[in-house]
Amino acid sequence: MTNDLSGATSCAPLVIGLTGPIASGKSTVAEMLREHGAETIDADQVYHSLIKPQMPLLRDIVDRFGPTVLRENGELNRSALASIVFDDPDALADLDRITHPAVVAAVRRRIGRSNAPIVVVEAVKLAQSGLAADVNSLWLITADSETRIDRLMSRSGLSREEARKRVLAGGAPLPFGTHPDVVIDDSGSLAATRNAVDAAWRVLLESSSQDRCTLA
Repeated sequence: MTNDLSGATSCAPLVIGLTGPIASGKSTVAEMLREHGAETIDADQVYHSLIKPQMPLLRDIVDRFGPTVLRENGELNRSALASIVFDDPDALADLDRITHPAVVAAVRRRIGRSNAPIVVVEAVKLAQSGLAADVNSLWLITADSETRIDRLMSRSGLSREEARKRVLAGGAPLPFGTHPDVVIDDSGSLAATRNAVDAAWRVLLESSSQDRCTLA
């Protein structure tokens, strides 16, 4: 796809915050935005980079949840950790409390180093982690629960019951009273999602070019 950005300046990038519940289609939308020329930052990938063996964040997780969440090679066993936190809301809250500050700091460093006019930050708990304060445009990606369950079963090999448990454990994607600037429903066809993304992108460029120095 043709890059719609006409160039970068020394100004800070315009930041799109891309959020939504698990398996709602955030990565699909992020890829479409990347095709338009945006730089994308996946908070989950950032998290992965911070939990390698012997790293401080992994040690903090093990201190809270015990050595059973580690594989024999010292890597985090995410399935074992998930089986704990998705059955226990207090444990999930503890995991968020441990991981969010480190991930948020790393994401902010990446935004600060970026030379792209527009940066997309993809995160399930964008608002809950505090990253929503860093975005200029908040996009909520949605999909109906059955579609999300089917996606989780397909991509992760989960049983329907396990997939349903993870969908239910996610809670509301945004705190009450938080209003996104854009809402995209990814329950339907890929073409329909692309049309919605393209339309929102055009509106963003038009509004940004009028009052920001990020776009030439």
